Amino acid sequence: MSFFTDHPLGILLLVIGQVLLIVVPLLVALAFLLYADRKIWAAVQLRRGPNVVGVFGLLQSFADFIKYITKEVVIPAGADRAVFLMAPLTSFVLAMVAWAVIPFSDGWVLSDINVAILYIFAVSSLEVYGVIMGGWASNSKYPFLGSLRSAAQMISYEVSLGLIIIGVVISTGSLNLSHIVLAQEGDWGLFNWYWLPHLPMVFLFFISCLAETNRPPFDLPEAESELVAGYQVEYSSTPFLLFMIGEYVAIVLMCALVSILFFGGWLSPVPFLPDGFFWMFLKMLMAFFVFALVKAVVPRYRYDQLMRIGWKVFLPLSLAWVVIVAFLAKFEVLGGFWARWAIGG
Repeated sequence: MSFFTDHPLGILLLVIGQVLLIVVPLLVALAFLLYADRKIWAAVQLRRGPNVVGVFGLLQSFADFIKYITKEVVIPAGADRAVFLMAPLTSFVLAMVAWAVIPFSDGWVLSDINVAILYIFAVSSLEVYGVIMGGWASNSKYPFLGSLRSAAQMISYEVSLGLIIIGVVISTGSLNLSHIVLAQEGDWGLFNWYWLPHLPMVFLFFISCLAETNRPPFDLPEAESELVAGYQVEYSSTPFLLFMIGEYVAIVLMCALVSILFFGGWLSPVPFLPDGFFWMFLKMLMAFFVFALVKAVVPRYRYDQLMRIGWKVFLPLSLAWVVIVAFLAKFEVLGGFWARWAIGG
């Protein structure tokens, strides 16, 4: 065992094993989440959805995966070949890298760093470059317009996301995600979680997550009605698959953040039941179900409406909430309901 803790090669192998322990289950889970997404959408529209490949259509996502990787990669004649191929790879890699700091249970985290929130913001801010590179390298007006939309949209809603998270950080006194979860531990179970003291921001955070991940009803960078398929329109085969996987990985990451920041992460909702990974997994599934339901029932917004909501509604509200939480935490209102520094830090 000392080989894996003292020898450089052993440490490298241990890290690779830990990475695979996160990446492989995540990619397998994505296949079934995509299936669930399609089934929920079909149920809302009174359709069957995938039901042919495998029992109840459970293998449909794997069939689609095989189809994508066996198709020919078509690159437009006027495209910048290197950047065109780098764009989906960038989106995929950056989406996966963010999972390094996500705690699945107490001690179940690849890198338990004290600036995990800053790390996630740094990585998620870079994800927009993959979309911009894809739109620009395609040498076509529709992808370029889609990439510009995505850049404006992601930047706009990252501001609101950041301010909402600052409120949670003020309550916890730490940027460490594990500390944020532990700060929500208490004798009252789910009523100790941050969804209650930060209730108004839960809805704003969720809606901002939809916009940040280009998820309907805010999928305007890839809107079929006016941009055909937006920044993805010139992509096919494996590059398109990488874009799609990157987008879904980012969606599941947002589900994990919602669970950690507001719903206690791996903590049990009732005090007499043990904590653990199961609760984290269940909360992420519930968050994804709401993501899928919103996609099925809410009509697409116009782009000017999306920008107006982000800058004129969400930004002032989230900024005001930071000031309010700072005041409530400083004076320990309701016995420190908004100040969990001793617990979380």
